[in-house]
Amino acid sequence: MTKGMILAAGQGTRVRPLTNDVPKPMIPILGKPVMEYLIELMASHGIREIMVNVAWHHRKIEEYFGDGRRWGVEIGYSYEGALEHGDVVPRPKGSAGGMRHIQDCSGFFDETTVVACGDALVDLDLTAAVAEHRDQGALASVVALEVPRSDVANYGIVVADAAGRIESFQEKPTPAQAQSTLASTGIYLFEPAVLEHIPAQQSYDIGSQLFPSLVGKGLPFFVQSRPFRWIDIGRVTDYWSVLQRALAGELANVTMPGREIRPGVFVGLSVQVDWDTVDIQGPVYLGSSVRIESGCTVRGPAWIGHGSHLRSGARLDRCVLMEYTRIGTDVAMADMVVSPRYCVDRQGHTTYRGDDSTHLRWSDARA
Repeated sequence: MTKGMILAAGQGTRVRPLTNDVPKPMIPILGKPVMEYLIELMASHGIREIMVNVAWHHRKIEEYFGDGRRWGVEIGYSYEGALEHGDVVPRPKGSAGGMRHIQDCSGFFDETTVVACGDALVDLDLTAAVAEHRDQGALASVVALEVPRSDVANYGIVVADAAGRIESFQEKPTPAQAQSTLASTGIYLFEPAVLEHIPAQQSYDIGSQLFPSLVGKGLPFFVQSRPFRWIDIGRVTDYWSVLQRALAGELANVTMPGREIRPGVFVGLSVQVDWDTVDIQGPVYLGSSVRIESGCTVRGPAWIGHGSHLRSGARLDRCVLMEYTRIGTDVAMADMVVSPRYCVDRQGHTTYRGDDSTHLRWSDARA
């Protein structure tokens, strides 16, 4: 039997404002939280018991996923916080410290466990990864992906010998400094004994503290390099790119919801559109109760979240609208992620319009 753990306690500071109101694992990809795809992947490979460590906006995760029965799994939560001045506030324990806390409370880690960050889209063959981990007699394994040498500065790089035994790590080296092109994907496999190497009751990180300790002690610690899709939403710019690829149908296991009523145009329920007076070119999704007035243009890839409203003459090119976003008359926008509270362009630049931004005018964003 294999168990799972999803790391979901971080603040997601690098992808603000997307995480102002939701934790990073709840950022939606085609209407589903990114963490949901990971749970579906684990379930498809027979992982039935999954622990999730939570802290910031923890209720958003717990209320959405509940006990996991919708996905045929059992989900438990470990809240990481502290009592300060009479209030319980988030205090993440670090990725490894969170694991040790769970172990000290319940002994959950009694089988091989797949540990993954809850903020990336992956289609890894977990069954094959677990089999390789066990065949090597590994105490711990890191799943890595080959990246172009020109991109190594964006990743934590794994350095291993010819047999795959890990020798060291490099954090975002320059191409000239990089001793490898294997990027850690934040997917790990652990045996129960690894918990003995995590100190109790203190914050402790997997990548920067546990892994160097395992290398220093000469323990059986291996890297796996296998082809699979791994899309990390590390920055706001990544989110726009991921959605464009998802809408274009380029990501495995990520499909357009709704009903296709025209080539590449999918709709939810109760959509109000006068199709004879608008120009909508797919791939486009219109969520439930979306209203699009006459003279509007929508060019895909585009996602219009449920309850959104485009006033007459509005034009959207390759845009993503979160639910209940309203775009004003004759406003033109291109390559943007828009919500009732913010607008982010494809370079990650953010503009706020305060509490009245549900009625976006955006005269400065016309294209």
